[in-house]
Amino acid sequence: MAYRSWLGEHVQQMLDLELTGEQLDQFSLYYRLLMEGNQKLNLTAITEEKEVYIKHFYDSLTLGAQLPLSEMESVIDVGTGAGFPGIPLKIAYPHLRVVLLDSLKKRVLFLQELVDHLHLKSVESLHGRAEEVARNRSYRESFDLATARAVAKLNILSEYCLPFVRVDRWFAAMKGPDVQEEIRGARGAVQKLGGKSIQSLSMSLPENMGERHLLLIQKDRPTPRSFPRKAGTPARKPLS
Repeated sequence: MAYRSWLGEHVQQMLDLELTGEQLDQFSLYYRLLMEGNQKLNLTAITEEKEVYIKHFYDSLTLGAQLPLSEMESVIDVGTGAGFPGIPLKIAYPHLRVVLLDSLKKRVLFLQELVDHLHLKSVESLHGRAEEVARNRSYRESFDLATARAVAKLNILSEYCLPFVRVDRWFAAMKGPDVQEEIRGARGAVQKLGGKSIQSLSMSLPENMGERHLLLIQKDRPTPRSFPRKAGTPARKPLS
C-alpha cells in the first residue's frame, strides 16, 4: 500500500496527472502478476517492491514529462519484455492504443494474460521481430510514438523503431547514465532512417535509484523502403 500511494503522489508531482484509485490498483496487481510470472520466465532481475515501483513503473512514466502523451493516439513498445514502458503508459493514459512487440513467444503469452487481468482495452501483444513487423503496412509509419528500453545501442534501436513512426512524431529510447558515445555513433543512422537530431534529457530517479537519459528523435521524413534490413542484420552490421 505504501508504494501504491508513493506512486500516486510522485506521478502527480511529475506529470500533474492524478491517478485514480482504479489505476493505482492496476499498478498493484501488475506488481503481483509480474512477480508470479517472474518465477517461470525470468522477466526482471528487479523484484523488491520499492525498486519495481521506481525503476519500472515511475521510470516508464517519465516519458509523460517530456512528450505530449495526452495528445497522442498510438504507441508501439519495441522489445517490451515484461511490458515496460508500454503497460505503465497505458494505465496512466488509458486513451492510448498500445502495441507490445516482443520476439519471445512466452513473454507475449504472459503479456496477453497480464493485459486481460488488468482489464486494459486497445492493447495488442504481438509476437515478432521488429525488422519483419515494420515491413507490414498495418504497422509501418503508423504510430505517434515508438519506445524502447532495450540494451541495444541507439544506432541499432533506431533501425528497429523509426520505421514504425509517423512523420513529425517521435522515437524515445530510454537509457542509463552513459550515452554520449552512443549518440555520436548513431547520428548517421538516424539521418538515414528519416530522423532529425537526437535530444538527450537527463534525470535522476527518486530515492537515489540511479541516473537515466531519455533520447528523443523526431522523424521529419519517411524511412526509406530499404529499412529495416532483414532480421539480424541491424545488430550484426549496425548503421553508421
